[in-house]
Amino acid sequence: MPTAEEQIKSIEEELAKTQYNKKTQHHIGKLKAKLARFKDEIELRRSKGPKTAGYAVKKSGNATVAIVGFPSVGKSTLLNKITNAQSLVAAYMFTTLTCVPGLMEHRDAKIQILDLPGLIKDASKGKGRGREVLSVVRSADLILLMIDVFETNIQVLVDELKTANLRLNQRPPDVVLARRNRGGVTVNFTAKQSVLDEDLVKEMVNEYGFMNGDVVIREDIDEDQLIDHISGNRLYVPAIVAINKVDLVHSDYLRTLRKRLDGWTVVPISAEKGQGLDKLKDAIFDALRFIRIYMKPQGKEADMVEPLVIKDGADIGTICESIHRDFRRNFRYAQIWGKSARFPGQIVGLDHRVKDQDIVTIIVKR
Repeated sequence: MPTAEEQIKSIEEELAKTQYNKKTQHHIGKLKAKLARFKDEIELRRSKGPKTAGYAVKKSGNATVAIVGFPSVGKSTLLNKITNAQSLVAAYMFTTLTCVPGLMEHRDAKIQILDLPGLIKDASKGKGRGREVLSVVRSADLILLMIDVFETNIQVLVDELKTANLRLNQRPPDVVLARRNRGGVTVNFTAKQSVLDEDLVKEMVNEYGFMNGDVVIREDIDEDQLIDHISGNRLYVPAIVAINKVDLVHSDYLRTLRKRLDGWTVVPISAEKGQGLDKLKDAIFDALRFIRIYMKPQGKEADMVEPLVIKDGADIGTICESIHRDFRRNFRYAQIWGKSARFPGQIVGLDHRVKDQDIVTIIVKR
């Protein structure tokens, strides 16, 4: 019987030579599901096998950002410029042989920045210690894709991250799978589909051993998004792009390059010259969707010096948990001043969503 690796090779060859059209759509969808399942099985087997030496990184600060780029693109120089770290810099490839963390302080947030060894083609297959690098990237809250102004093939980096089950600037598809003991698979669409149909969905979920249950698809998705949901091991991470060494090119060249990267948040920089670094810090802060909350102890002035930094969309309950685990359990009410309040000092409950620079007082049971 062929091994999983042999099966993967055979399926990839068949996919490469099969032209996508209406007639082959079901066949290709089924092949993709089978391919993803074999790859997931190999990854699961590898995770249970002997552990290889990796990069041990202790997370710190309000969030972690991984710098991902080709070798010798200027990652270490950037780390040294925007954080308190000292990463070895040299004008030859593979200077960074381990993970070097640094702490960037910006707009009251403390953000951990990780300088990683350069990512190369087939890193996801282990080339250049790629698996160790990617395991650290998977723990990041934001990925900073860093490219050289003369080496702009960002797709190689995106493809390697995709193979490692990282989905950049995407959100999980709106799909629900509910298993049953019998009765086969029932498929319901609540949105018009441009790719999927009932039979194709059934064939694909069957490949993953989902033989009885309900599938509800609430938005227009393709086969790859359905596979991502079925697999259940995809990570959805925000990402921005830094183009380094822009001091070496004309503005017309840079404009053309930015058009080619349309759809990405792009920040032109020169790490060595210190050009564009404040804009990059702002872009990192914004991509992490941080807001700042100023705490006001009851009967005292608000602390306007050191705010609580949390994610946008957080509520009073999140603030309670950030202060101390007992605060939610003993919570009575909160008072709020700022953009989210209907009037100054409004009394609110745990589910009240806060906004940037709100002032909050938490009242707990004595």
